[in-house]
Amino acid sequence: MGTLVLAAFMAGTATETSAKNSNRDENGKIIRHPYLTNGLWSNWFVGAAGGVNVFFDGAYDPAIAPALDITVGKWVTPSVGARVGYQGLYGSEWSRKPSVLGSELNTEKNRYQQKFGFAYIHGDIMWNFTNAVFGYKDKRFWSIIPYVHAGLLRVYNRAGAPQFIDNEFAAGAGVLQNFRLCDRLDLTLDVRGFLASGRYHANVGGPAGEISATLGLAVDLGKNKWLRASEYHNPADMDKISAAEAAAAALTAANAALAADNADLQKGNAALEAENAKLQKAIADAAANTGLNEAGPAAFYFEIGKTELSAKELKHLDYYMNNVLKNVKGGKATVITGTADSNTGYAKRNEYLSKARAEYVADLLKTKYGVEVDNVKNAVVKAAKGQAAFDRACVISVE
Repeated sequence: MGTLVLAAFMAGTATETSAKNSNRDENGKIIRHPYLTNGLWSNWFVGAAGGVNVFFDGAYDPAIAPALDITVGKWVTPSVGARVGYQGLYGSEWSRKPSVLGSELNTEKNRYQQKFGFAYIHGDIMWNFTNAVFGYKDKRFWSIIPYVHAGLLRVYNRAGAPQFIDNEFAAGAGVLQNFRLCDRLDLTLDVRGFLASGRYHANVGGPAGEISATLGLAVDLGKNKWLRASEYHNPADMDKISAAEAAAAALTAANAALAADNADLQKGNAALEAENAKLQKAIADAAANTGLNEAGPAAFYFEIGKTELSAKELKHLDYYMNNVLKNVKGGKATVITGTADSNTGYAKRNEYLSKARAEYVADLLKTKYGVEVDNVKNAVVKAAKGQAAFDRACVISVE
């Protein structure tokens, strides 16, 4: 039995070396996290198997006889479980003299063959060595499960002779090997041994025992998978996670909209830069010509929602007033028109902005540059797509 366990251990190790990494983390390390305990009706199994047994003691020679196993069990964790079972049919031994249980003379061997019925009702504590050492994996093909067992051994005369019936306590150990055939069906190979008092068949000289090997099938009942505690999420937490994901999605959409608006602003800024470049050229030309007969309308731009010019636009206005308007022969500011774009804001707000911008520039020309204004106008303009920045302005018309 020791040789069998050692061989199984080596085979299991070799199997795990080449197994898929479903029981390993991203670094290739075996996962041995705690697992959630399943419900009462989860992880049950039933099995049936047939094979051979050999009884032995100091007074008789062993002989091979058939054995039957029926078991029912449950796994409490992926590595620890328990089961109860029945092992029985009959045993056989050889003797040089007739047995008190009744025996038959085998003339070829010149020995008496003793046959007796037995039933071993036992409880097992099992340890899934493969899951414990190599980590739980629900699709594992080969599992090695050592266990200890104890129970009641009942021996009786299979031929029905009434002179001997006995019950004895028995205990021992075994190794169960499961071979996964499909999700709920395993092929089982079970090797078990137990020791009991020799009184079970009137051998009072010392202990006796039995070794059996059976091959059969086991069927899983109920839920047969395990969930790591680290992978469990409380439903209330899942609601919070869903809400957070929804908020994140909304934020992503808002960021996309802001990015689109920013792209439009970039285009508008590029257009403003081009217009400013033209204005700078016009100012430079005006500076080179001190005897202008006329000057076309000049536009100065406001930031969105503002009624005062930025420092940059004030600089443009100052340059225009000191280098262009003053050089126009007899020139003066005749009309100031403030505008607002209708693409943003409410109509009443836009009306206020256009008027406030015109009055602001008219007052600036009067108080800072001493230029009288004949007429102050305002208008709300519907701009073409991407051109709204050009309509947040104030236009000075000169004659």
